[in-house]
Amino acid sequence: MNIVGVDIGGTFTDLVGCVDGKIITAKTSTTPADPTKGVANSLDLAGSALSEIAEVLHGATIAINTVLERKGAATALVTTKGFRDVYAIGRGNRIEAFNLDFHRPKPLVPRDLTFEVAGRVNAEGRVLAELDEAAVVKLAAELKSRGIDAVAVCFLHSWANPSHERRAGEILRRELPGVFVTLSHEILREFREYERTSTTVLNAYVGPRVSKYLGTLEGYLKGAGFTGRLHLMRSNGGVMGLAHATAQPVSMMESGPVAGMIAAGRLARHLGIEHAIGFDMGGTTAKSSLIVNGEAAIEEGYVIGDLASGQPMQLPVVDIVEVGAGGGSIAWVDEAGGLHVGPRSAGADPGPACYGRGNVDPVVTDADLVLGRINPGRFLGGKMQLDMAAAERAIEAKVAKPLGLSVKEAALGIAQIADAAMSLSVRAVSVNKGVDPRDTTMIAFGGAGPLHALALAREIFVPRVIIPKLPGNFSALGMLMASWRQDFVRTLVGRIGTLDHGVVAQVFDELAHHGAEEAQRDGISKADAQFRFFADLRYVGQEHALQIAVDSPEALTGDLDALRQRFHAEHDKRYGQAAIEESLEIVNMRLVLTSQRADTLAETWLTAPWKAEGVNEERRRDVIFGDASRPLPTRILWRPSLPVGFTFEGPAVVEEPNSTILIHPGDRVTVGESGHLIVDLVT
Repeated sequence: MNIVGVDIGGTFTDLVGCVDGKIITAKTSTTPADPTKGVANSLDLAGSALSEIAEVLHGATIAINTVLERKGAATALVTTKGFRDVYAIGRGNRIEAFNLDFHRPKPLVPRDLTFEVAGRVNAEGRVLAELDEAAVVKLAAELKSRGIDAVAVCFLHSWANPSHERRAGEILRRELPGVFVTLSHEILREFREYERTSTTVLNAYVGPRVSKYLGTLEGYLKGAGFTGRLHLMRSNGGVMGLAHATAQPVSMMESGPVAGMIAAGRLARHLGIEHAIGFDMGGTTAKSSLIVNGEAAIEEGYVIGDLASGQPMQLPVVDIVEVGAGGGSIAWVDEAGGLHVGPRSAGADPGPACYGRGNVDPVVTDADLVLGRINPGRFLGGKMQLDMAAAERAIEAKVAKPLGLSVKEAALGIAQIADAAMSLSVRAVSVNKGVDPRDTTMIAFGGAGPLHALALAREIFVPRVIIPKLPGNFSALGMLMASWRQDFVRTLVGRIGTLDHGVVAQVFDELAHHGAEEAQRDGISKADAQFRFFADLRYVGQEHALQIAVDSPEALTGDLDALRQRFHAEHDKRYGQAAIEESLEIVNMRLVLTSQRADTLAETWLTAPWKAEGVNEERRRDVIFGDASRPLPTRILWRPSLPVGFTFEGPAVVEEPNSTILIHPGDRVTVGESGHLIVDLVT
């Protein structure tokens, strides 16, 4: 079966495909005004005809960028009378206690576009007051007059009984054709009113823009002769069909980055690495994730943007820590003479100064070029010539001159500050989670990841770094390994040992029924679907819960010794202690529904024996590492020509078509059996 994965990033669009049993690749600039052009260009570069493709897997940053840039639709929020300010008030905790400039998340919907409707359901799902349907009709007329493009509806306790919300949705969709309407119970059936409201608003806010893009993409694919299946990457590490993605675009927030972590997990499992740190540095951001036994952790809570002031999203997301430091991150000097890198990015248009498209702000890629780490004649395999003089001018004007430095000193400062910023994300997924970095291996990818990975690893004492095959297209490769996945949740609160079997069985049945409907909608046969149930358990009095696998209602209502033992063991593993004398309670039931890929073409290629191609024509050039005044004569190697077992020590630069790898002095490199570079850092 011929398949392709296309990852649209903020700077580049990457493609990896398995066509006629061979791996094809392409990398081209993203077109922000019309991302489908990047898809078309990458397919043309790969020489792939869509009429011959059976499946396209796709990930994009359009949803998350819409939120970060606050360029979403004009959105209204409809909620229960008396609860208009839940979304604006948020949580009372102060995450950054010593930050004098701390501010709470700024709502995506202003207060004047937040409306109340009478009607009340309690936490047990019992209707206390009927919905005022006439008020909903009247409200629809007002929203129409105000030119609203999207509506988020989140009624109190609709996770327990969505009847009012469902009826309000029917009225709004009838009265406001063409307006994107999101109902909270269609996104998640879980308590926590603020996070549920925020998630619903996020879906509505990005809905019009994402659905328009997906429609354009579908039209392009069909127009080019594509008759196969289109699957979109989800933030939970799985894929979903077009209809689901169009209705719930909030599920696509981290659709690009998670694919790379999937591939990193497969590689870690193949190499027998228990604790790996996936590090992905692209053009706009750098991402890190902890991978244990081949699996990246899934978190149920996520914040888009800064942890303190970002937008909460209460959906399963691969646990990725992201910082605004990438190859295109802009270097700037503040009024006090401090040098900063990011979070603003030059993006794909105009891109770094060295792209020659008129940008006058220096970025990390410009610094790497000036330091001799990037070959201006071999960028993107020689298909894109870089302008060294333009990079030097930008660094001179915006950094070197204001700080009284030479251009090379300024360039080194930019690279080192970017490394320091990115090391925080690596610390966050290792040290902050109780994992000693000395016991981990970093798997580095992304167009710029292999250039900076060894500096980060040395900073936090990671002893070994793996540079996989196709690091510049690794996220697109990971898409070809992603399974179909859907997550479902129902809030169920009660003490373990007092739960009614009938109530628990009903929740199991509801989840299973809903899951079967979604699988059928996406063309997944019942025989291929895997149903896994989990209970969110906690000690009575705790705030947050742990997921414990349960296979039937009896696991929660029958003999409870095994359940308690599993929870205590997980609590001890996660927090270093367990309170075995304390009572347990359940707060949610979850269903993870998956369908494994029928093909393993990409995974087979990732672990297949490596065959070197061409002649290793070694070159040399001066490269700056730690001292701008003392560049080191450095070996320049062409990766495709390096045979299995080939070893060398740094300083060295390993070039390949879509990425560049910087090997620091003394670090030792071995070409593994599958072609992955294994770098052991000098201590």
